[in-house]
Amino acid sequence: MTTSYSDGSRQLQHIVNGMAASDGDGVRLTRIIGSPQLNMFDPFLLLDTFESDNPDDYIGGFPTHPHRGFETVTYLLNGRMRHKDSAGHEGVIEPGGVQWMTAGKGILHSEMPEQENGLLKGFQLWVNLPASAKMTEPKYQEFPPRSTPLEQREDGSLVRVISGTTALGTSGPVSNDYTLPLYLDVQLAAGAEFHQPVDTDHNAFIYVIEGQVAIGEHSLAEKQLGVLTAGESVQLLASDQPARFLLVAGKPLNEPVARGGPFVMNTKAEVMQAFEDFNNGNF
Repeated sequence: MTTSYSDGSRQLQHIVNGMAASDGDGVRLTRIIGSPQLNMFDPFLLLDTFESDNPDDYIGGFPTHPHRGFETVTYLLNGRMRHKDSAGHEGVIEPGGVQWMTAGKGILHSEMPEQENGLLKGFQLWVNLPASAKMTEPKYQEFPPRSTPLEQREDGSLVRVISGTTALGTSGPVSNDYTLPLYLDVQLAAGAEFHQPVDTDHNAFIYVIEGQVAIGEHSLAEKQLGVLTAGESVQLLASDQPARFLLVAGKPLNEPVARGGPFVMNTKAEVMQAFEDFNNGNF
């Protein structure tokens, strides 16, 4: 399975398989970004995938916990997740829906499965904030499936648009002036080609949900993340079976990163201040 494309298209730089992990109250997941294989990919700090039809793997959910200094993006393919926060905000994320939370200066929130059985499948992505916005007021951008456009292409392919704009002009509802992200959920028909312009100064990756895709002379298999080289566009080809993948890109911040559990700041002193503020009830 090989293909070749014009100059300017991004190629596959390296492949990340992720590692088994757990978070929250014992939720089983695969950590792909934020793992020893790929600590971060500026501006992306973490990417977790979760997929199970065994309630014991997810029923504990993610009880109330704090965040400061970055954004969390929860996107579901199957199941339902209820979230609540310390500011009185509450809602349910459904398949095809997204919650893009800007934690800013600090918020307490929980994410709990809104189901006792069945398949729960989705992703959580952490996106860094620049130093100038780390202490901004918390806010949400939350969109149900009907508000995340599903672009239907002539070859039978589908593109769910969370943020950014596709090559055919469909734009997602999420607005973000910090990292100008592109977040697409692409379902390709067997043998279909896919082309998407990407800002040349943005970092980009592909995570294959199902099937297999070719990028240049290399291929990426199911449950693998491909870090892409610099370039003007992403071009790939599905195998003789349908394929599904996430394409995510964003502007790197090129700033120092200091982490401490649920806090991501620019210095260790700022992380320690976040712990102190949390312990003193200042969130």
